[in-house]
Amino acid sequence: MGGGMNLDDLGFDSWFQERLDHSRLDDFNLARVIAVDKNSYVINSGVHDVPAELTGRLIYTADSPLDFPTVGDWVYAQVFDDDSLGIIHALVPRRSILTRKTPGKKIAFQLIAANIDTALIMQSLDGNDNPRRLERYLVMAREGNIEPVVLLSKSDLLSPAELETKVAECVRITPHTAVIPFSNTDRSGIDRVTDLLMPGKTCCLLGSSGVGKTTLLNSLLNDAVFKTQTVREKDHKGRHTTTRRQLIHLENGAMVIDTPGMRELGNISVAHGLNEVFEDITALADQCRFSDCSHTREDGCAVTAAIREGTLSAERFQNYVKMKRESSFNEMSYLEKRRKDKDFGKMVKSVLKQRGQKR
Repeated sequence: MGGGMNLDDLGFDSWFQERLDHSRLDDFNLARVIAVDKNSYVINSGVHDVPAELTGRLIYTADSPLDFPTVGDWVYAQVFDDDSLGIIHALVPRRSILTRKTPGKKIAFQLIAANIDTALIMQSLDGNDNPRRLERYLVMAREGNIEPVVLLSKSDLLSPAELETKVAECVRITPHTAVIPFSNTDRSGIDRVTDLLMPGKTCCLLGSSGVGKTTLLNSLLNDAVFKTQTVREKDHKGRHTTTRRQLIHLENGAMVIDTPGMRELGNISVAHGLNEVFEDITALADQCRFSDCSHTREDGCAVTAAIREGTLSAERFQNYVKMKRESSFNEMSYLEKRRKDKDFGKMVKSVLKQRGQKR
């Protein structure tokens, strides 16, 4: 990202202005985190891209991964040595945030991006589209206070009738969300995607490896800036192309955050997102005869009745139950671990204090 911009160009607006700690502005500049690669950062305060690192105090006082900056964050920073080094001191409050459970067995939050206006959730129509995974992405976006849009890539591979069926399937899953089929090959629908990208607004590209996120980004930039890799024929799985999270400024003034493809979409504490994405199921549950209905064998269960009648997909309900249990279990495990960590910290402090008194 080059120079010659101001904070408004980077997405700073009245929402953030109202939440600034003005006492910090005497010593620090406002900047936006535009790239994160493991523990290294790049920030921009409207002039240049500057490599940056965190203060020891920020690292030491962080209570969880959510307290560290991520791409899209606004931060209070100092810049030294002719803009060759930045030091990040603190975060400005976030308007929205994308998180997931860390991959693997560890139960903790992983930050993906912050201060996103629209999540562009991509599914490809070459056998990669998966309704249940789409629901997970939708929950992730809704939980983070982000408006989702569903993009169906590789639309040139389907006939008009097949394409209409795929779009209808997505609309059934998320009736209040825009669903846009497009093709990087024949460029059909690309203009509809471009219309979503507004100056000063930030979008985030989400989807599995191989769905065409990087190719779309190159189409939006009208240039093959980013490397793409072919999809494996045997399983339609892509090879990772994007290895770091970064914010890209488009010619029209919009910003796009590109993220690596995510194979695991575990969730923690996403009750709000689940209720929004599965509002049809929560509305049915309210109509059950018993308030503690388990939606299995009870008389007067509106959910099982809807499944029998075919107005609710059994697979959709099973995914809802699975995600709800997973979210609750991970939340309980996470809070229990946090409690143990705090108890352990208190014990260490107590022992150190006692040792100090004995000397």
